Amino acid sequence: MKRNLKLLCLAILCVALLPVSGVFAATVDVGVVLPTREESRWLGDEAKFIKAIEEGGYNARILFSEANSATEKTNVETLLGLGAKTIVLCSFDATAAAAAVDMAAAEGATVICYDRLIMDTKNLAYYVTFDSVKVSESQAQYLVDQIEPGSKGNNLYIYSGALTDNNSFLFLEGAWNILQPYIADGTFVLRNCPKAEEFKDQPTLSYEEKVSIMQTIDTEWKMDVSKSLAEAHLTAVGSDAKGTVFVLGPADDDCTRALSDAFHADADVTKVYIAGADGVAASVQYLIDGKQSMTVYKDPQALVDATFDIIGALKEGRVPETNASFNNNAADVPTIQCDVVTVTRDNLVQVFFEGGVYNGDDYVNWK
Repeated sequence: MKRNLKLLCLAILCVALLPVSGVFAATVDVGVVLPTREESRWLGDEAKFIKAIEEGGYNARILFSEANSATEKTNVETLLGLGAKTIVLCSFDATAAAAAVDMAAAEGATVICYDRLIMDTKNLAYYVTFDSVKVSESQAQYLVDQIEPGSKGNNLYIYSGALTDNNSFLFLEGAWNILQPYIADGTFVLRNCPKAEEFKDQPTLSYEEKVSIMQTIDTEWKMDVSKSLAEAHLTAVGSDAKGTVFVLGPADDDCTRALSDAFHADADVTKVYIAGADGVAASVQYLIDGKQSMTVYKDPQALVDATFDIIGALKEGRVPETNASFNNNAADVPTIQCDVVTVTRDNLVQVFFEGGVYNGDDYVNWK
């Protein structure tokens, strides 16, 4: 009784007070919780969710957790109070979010994990994601391909996503798959991560070893943190660690642009090869201008479509079709894994402009 009363009060509060991003309804079938408005990536996802909700005729609400696990849990409670039977949750903290998942499942809601795998709960029904290992393998391979054949001692700087995001560990895994042999034989010299240098002869890394590496290169998925990290790293090294540099950005273009600004601002850095991911609108001009070398485009439309494929199947009483599974330490979660594409200055017109992702008229100097 107390539990139902609490949910009802939260629902009333939400309708009365909370700003709504997305489709407003007094009661909802579907609730979507995204991590933060501070990253352009999630605003793009929100826009695509809104369109899918409207086209599908769903009663739904989209809420942001603003990078706070307590707010995230409150958002899930609010959506349950509004009657949501399906919760789409993109977590801020992969471990802390398990409590919100378990709470939703206890209320009879189906939880679809979006983009970031939530750990240590058996109550995830489905997961939609990109191939995170492939994303960072593509980033790393691009850097390798820019090396002058036979050269040694190339300056390498690496950065990771947030320790709170399980995807960050997958991104590091993929990058290490490609970069490790070149670090081990001296083709690359790591300039900003002595801990990773300790493991240069290991083709694979344990979870604990990944943590120890990421603790020194964790951007927290924030642009200001990324820029500050790069500036600190450049200050700490001599001119021999500059000149031509190879930079593995985290799989986030906002952070990669911040890193790029820091490296390009250093007078001793003469050439920057820098690899990002997401393919957000603001990074297209950086690609055109040569301030970002490549991105791995993760089309959010593919994730949103996959999400509503699952929701639609469940609504019709069908078992959703999946093409992968991921273990979150508690269960093997049925997954739809979506493809990614590498984009450089050479093919951005084809992928972004001719592909209808962005309007070429919004950019300069690309023709």
